[in-house]
Amino acid sequence: MSSTLAPAAAVPVTPLPVIAVVATTAEVLARPDLPEDLLAPWELGRLARIRLPRRRDDVLAARLLLRLCVAHLTGNPPGQVQPAQHCAQCGGAEHGRPYLPGLPHIGVSLSHADGVVAAAAGPGPLGIDVEPRIRRPAPLPVVRRLFPHEDPHDGAAVLRAWVRREALFKAGGPDFNAGGSDLKAQGSDSPHLVEWTDHRRGAVAALASARPATVTQWSAVSGSGAGPEETTRGHGC
Repeated sequence: MSSTLAPAAAVPVTPLPVIAVVATTAEVLARPDLPEDLLAPWELGRLARIRLPRRRDDVLAARLLLRLCVAHLTGNPPGQVQPAQHCAQCGGAEHGRPYLPGLPHIGVSLSHADGVVAAAAGPGPLGIDVEPRIRRPAPLPVVRRLFPHEDPHDGAAVLRAWVRREALFKAGGPDFNAGGSDLKAQGSDSPHLVEWTDHRRGAVAALASARPATVTQWSAVSGSGAGPEETTRGHGC
């Protein structure tokens, strides 16, 4: 008498989410578990060359926030997260698009501007950008050239268009030759684009990704328990 074993039931695999976080520079630098010495020597060298203390703090906070996002995504402590960078144009390291050595399936991105920072981590290529709500990102002639369908005097609309454009560029979206075509390579002819306003931090941000994404609150990754945060969802596709 013979018997056959029933095939084992397939175990469902939960896809990795996309973690996208906006915080203030002060919030990130106040965390005792995110010391400056988490950065690699080449990152510390770059910091040492920044003369403006506030800009130095922004760069440091963005890099630490990126480590926190990857840690939240993978379960590894921030100290084990060591991003690198590569420039597709010159082939150089220590500048260009960030990536995680040994984790090619996880994309990362970061941004910083005048006291606010943002970072994102998730499957596939992605890009994030953040700007203070009161900022005018470019002179009027540049705004007219880049955004011909926007009222150049509508500062809020121009800023939202700016962060969307920057996020797409960083992700290698199909609209930008310099950024490559990474989103198309992932089957994303129409990349997922999320834009939102963080009222508590006075910031506008956008995220472009190969897969659908939601915004992660700073309190969720920091464990601060700061309570609900007020955000306004803008353009999304």
